[in-house]
Amino acid sequence: MTDWARGLWAALVLVGLLAMAGSGLTAASATSPRAAVARGPLVYAALGDSYASGYGVPPYSACGRSDAAYAVQLGHLRGVRLHRFVACAGATTSTLRSGGQLDALDEHTELVTVTIGGNDTGWASAVASCLGGTDPECARALASSTERVTTTLPRALDRVCAQIATRAPHAHVLVVGYPRLFSPERGAFLLASTAEEQALNRGADLLDEVIARAARAHGFTFVDVRDRFVDHGANAAYPWIFGPFTPAPFHPNAAGYRAYAAAVDEAVLRYLAS
Repeated sequence: MTDWARGLWAALVLVGLLAMAGSGLTAASATSPRAAVARGPLVYAALGDSYASGYGVPPYSACGRSDAAYAVQLGHLRGVRLHRFVACAGATTSTLRSGGQLDALDEHTELVTVTIGGNDTGWASAVASCLGGTDPECARALASSTERVTTTLPRALDRVCAQIATRAPHAHVLVVGYPRLFSPERGAFLLASTAEEQALNRGADLLDEVIARAARAHGFTFVDVRDRFVDHGANAAYPWIFGPFTPAPFHPNAAGYRAYAAAVDEAVLRYLAS
């Protein structure tokens, strides 16, 4: 492919990903299902970024919030009442702390979910470089994102978790991770080789591992969604992730948010049954 064509692909992919980015944890003592029913549903607050807000499946309210969000679906679960839904598309660990999301929490909050960290890492640039750039550009962007995930993100997540624990001292907190974006077994995607797709998926694995460590360090529960998205990446025959040239590139579609909700439902039901 000519340099001009590669440049065009890179520009188109980056524009889509930048549009995506800009739209925009101490556990309580366990409660039995009988006790939960006796005293009413758990008071639930949902925090996070676009993956928590349901961005990708309109219509939206403020901050790209959608009824497709796993929080809204979870709010229909017996024993849970969605009290505050404040997740916001484009949120970072910093804006979650400074933008008012933590005000949704207090001593009465009993359940918290949060998905955060993806926008802190330069991940959108890495995906754009690998799908629309040269092999060296892809490698450099992945290295840059990896450095942020391993050096700056752990401290940022620790601050978020600590403030959630302070604001909602009696809550059970579920920290919900991110899926792998690609299905390499389906072959190359745009200008990304299968090896580059695998490298991007390893980047998602690293991101989830760092988030899970931060969650567990504060006594929170990490909810891993990766296995639910196997063979449903953006380039799969039946994708649960939107592709790059859509209004919500590399966000879950309706089926993807149902998979998210199933994972979080399972975690909540385990907690209620404990």
